[in-house]
Amino acid sequence: MDELLAEPGREPLNPRRGDIVEGIVVHWSGSALIVDVGAKSEGVVHFEEMRSLTDSERDALKTGDPVHVFVTDSESEGGSLELSIDRARGEQGWHELQRRFDENEVFDARVTGSNKGGLLVNVEGVNAFVPLSQIVEITGDREQAIAQLSEYEGRSLRFKVIEINRRRNRVILSERAAVQEWRAEQKDRLLEELQEGEIRTGRITSIRSFGIFVDLGGADGLAHLSELSWERDVDPETMFSIGQTIDVYITKIDKESKKIGLSVRRASPEQWDEVVAKFEVGDIVPSVVTKLVTFGAFARLEGPVEGLVHVSELADRRITHPREVVLENDIIPAKIVRIERDRHRLGLSLRQARSDAERAGWMFNNEGGIARLPEEIAERFGISQEPMPEQPPAPEPSSEPSRGSDDAQPHEAPEEPVRAVSAMQEALERAGVTEQDFGDER
Repeated sequence: MDELLAEPGREPLNPRRGDIVEGIVVHWSGSALIVDVGAKSEGVVHFEEMRSLTDSERDALKTGDPVHVFVTDSESEGGSLELSIDRARGEQGWHELQRRFDENEVFDARVTGSNKGGLLVNVEGVNAFVPLSQIVEITGDREQAIAQLSEYEGRSLRFKVIEINRRRNRVILSERAAVQEWRAEQKDRLLEELQEGEIRTGRITSIRSFGIFVDLGGADGLAHLSELSWERDVDPETMFSIGQTIDVYITKIDKESKKIGLSVRRASPEQWDEVVAKFEVGDIVPSVVTKLVTFGAFARLEGPVEGLVHVSELADRRITHPREVVLENDIIPAKIVRIERDRHRLGLSLRQARSDAERAGWMFNNEGGIARLPEEIAERFGISQEPMPEQPPAPEPSSEPSRGSDDAQPHEAPEEPVRAVSAMQEALERAGVTEQDFGDER
């Protein structure tokens, strides 16, 4: 300092309260910062006036570093200047926040604390507030939400200024608006980048009864319930959890509607391929009907493998709905008519399996459905069936000659017509009618 003052033409500065000046770090004790601002005396920045600095920023301070400070008191008891880094950053921060608000900019900032209403954030030295409704991952009722706020302290989040009022010293931030805008930008980028058929790693953001939403790095895709597992009737809530990282297969990209279709099961095709490897087209395999749709019936062959019996392959007759032939949980003989390994699909037929199945012991009803299983199939699936009815004994061959035989004797004339004629004659006699009354026409 003495050397600086000794320089020719060098006049000491006389900073006043409210000025923002640039100084040089002279000493940092860990609790106070000594700064030379070019005045007659050095200034002091106490720890309470540098809370806007992160721990790493404070630890990085060293002698000779430039720093902007706000003069809070030019005449302290010790004769030194009272300075504040927070106030200096705050003045600059208001201008910066106004710019970000005007330009609708998204930025990162660190959470410094919380209260019952939301989060406290320091942005360029300005204290800002984030209401509960503007925090993305807060869940549950108000009491549960408040309990989660303490977990945010020290975290850096993405925000957007949604309200600023310098006169009232009021700045409102929104994480939700920032994330929505950022994700919209990322989604446009991803839609150009993603390719159908590739496998990506993502994070589960939402679990619904109809499927799960997975974040692929700025954009969510939907894995429908039917694409979660090779098994059917799965419960997404028992299979997955929010925040879980999983691999997904890109099934569809619709750039116009900005929708991304995903599949969890197709991202792990090994199990399907392993099971299907033991089958060939033409095999007849006992299968369980798992679901009926208007265009056919889905049937599970073994483990996670399912195939479709098209409505035209259920029976030899024309039907309007599969329920006319089969019901869910029915056991049927399904003939494999098509194996699409690239699409992990099987085409099955009950109609084409019928002839071979009947020879193997399957019984069909009049509608083309299954009336009875072979005993070994019923035992394998744990199905109890009524015992087969006993067949009536075959009639013993007759010892009498047959009607067309040369040795056949003529049968005796039946007695009933003779008795009828006799009765009529008796009735005529009682009436006094004789044969002569008929003449030659009798």
